[in-house]
Amino acid sequence: MTDRLVTMLAAAGVLYAARRYFRDWGTTKAEAGASLPGDDLVRAPLLQATEGVSIDAPAEQVWPWLVQMGQDRGGLYSFEAMENLVGLQYRNADTVHPEWQHLTVGDTVRLVPRRWLGITDGVALRVVDIVEGRTVVLRAESARRAWDVVWSFHLSPRGDDQCRLLIRSRLALRHPGEVVFAELFGPARALVTRGMLIGIKRRAERARQAEASAATASARLHGVS
Repeated sequence: MTDRLVTMLAAAGVLYAARRYFRDWGTTKAEAGASLPGDDLVRAPLLQATEGVSIDAPAEQVWPWLVQMGQDRGGLYSFEAMENLVGLQYRNADTVHPEWQHLTVGDTVRLVPRRWLGITDGVALRVVDIVEGRTVVLRAESARRAWDVVWSFHLSPRGDDQCRLLIRSRLALRHPGEVVFAELFGPARALVTRGMLIGIKRRAERARQAEASAATASARLHGVS
């Protein structure tokens, strides 16, 4: 019994230390502490994490990648091979798809396919707020679930050709017994979020570079002619 208690306490200590490290990856103190759209939906959360990345592309070129997120749409741009090992059926898009560029309040963004691990409806978040080119706020809340989570995405321009992308997670629980689950889920959430940030950054910057190369080639062609 004593050994088991010591093991549990040690595991709890490791999780707490890890949480302090990964919950605000890539953000400044000001960004992590800032009030963002969607925060008011979950008051006094058990967990809040804010992660961010700088992107060498204007916000309007990053926005289409956010709009087409979803397991049954453009994916989450994270670690596809790892996700599919557990049956999540992701196909992360490498181009912007016009047919997925319509997202409004009330729409759903699916994270987990239906009947995954016996979950009839899978897991889908509802769009509760959207500001064109700036913010998408998603929420999963149901009386049937033990938790209430808000997942929000925020773009802010940095000059003419750069921007910051922040992803914030806020989690509240209805039952104290779910605290352990939340702590265990934290590292996985952080890993997926970091993968998303890097994946979106890579795609947006690659598209930006391709556009610049095409413009340069066109200018040279017209200059020669």
